[in-house]
Amino acid sequence: MVVYTVPRPEEPVDPSPGSGDAIGPESRGDSDGASVRRRELAVFLRSRRERMSPSELGVVAVTRRRTPGLRREEVAQHAGMSVTWYTALEQARDVRPSPQVLNALARTLRLDHDERHHLYRLAGAADDAVVTECNAVSAELHAVLDKLDPYPACVQNGKFDLLAYNSAMRLLITDLDEVPIAQRNCVWLTFTEPRWRERIVDWEQAAARQVANLRVAMAEHVDDGRWKALVSRLRAESPEFAELWDRHSVRGVDAGVPRQIDNPATGRMTFTVSNTWVAPGSTTRLQVLLPADPDTVERLTRLVADAG
Repeated sequence: MVVYTVPRPEEPVDPSPGSGDAIGPESRGDSDGASVRRRELAVFLRSRRERMSPSELGVVAVTRRRTPGLRREEVAQHAGMSVTWYTALEQARDVRPSPQVLNALARTLRLDHDERHHLYRLAGAADDAVVTECNAVSAELHAVLDKLDPYPACVQNGKFDLLAYNSAMRLLITDLDEVPIAQRNCVWLTFTEPRWRERIVDWEQAAARQVANLRVAMAEHVDDGRWKALVSRLRAESPEFAELWDRHSVRGVDAGVPRQIDNPATGRMTFTVSNTWVAPGSTTRLQVLLPADPDTVERLTRLVADAG
């Protein structure tokens, strides 16, 4: 049996125009808030570039510099992107850097913890710091996930990020290994991944319950940039999420919730949900989907076995 966990982020590639990260003129639908954030991001990047000494990146200055700090091309080179694309960021153009690009900039500019969060917040992106949580899942908990196969099991934090999962959970709805790291969040997948909507039976009820769960958890993190970024991205991507969020319904995460999944390889399976918190006061929990009938057990066993 194999336990799947989030890998370390890949090294960034050059996000030149057309390669994935959008770069273009100001859009007509651009909000004032987005424009302000881009200007703040431009000023922030420029200030952090100018405070660094070239020697910190191993740059040897052969001529006298007219401006302090690093040049744009030096930042771009060390962050693995084109100078044109980085310049667009400092010019407050309508660009949407990926978490991998932001991670490269944070590393190049030697940002501390608070500065890194500020960078992601201004860019309107989800901080990939969740990777640290994933790598912190204990060996003992990994062993438990392994032993639970073919019962679907995962470790989630309070924000519903998937920190680790076993083979059965990986294959239950979609192949989680194919989902980008920044999108391995149960609420995000519920509202933005069409296959989750198609294969979760009674999707409407499940989605409403999940939003009410997130609303309760959010109460302790109203000032946390990562939580606010998740809600903002969900509101932008899903009118259904926005409508449910604005209801202000609340419901704590509980056990015994029924769940049905239509898996394309095995057919419909029925479960009850079990949640076990990993420590007193912790928001990280082990979630196990317990088969509700013998047919579900048989289908799960076949699903994991066929995957090798």
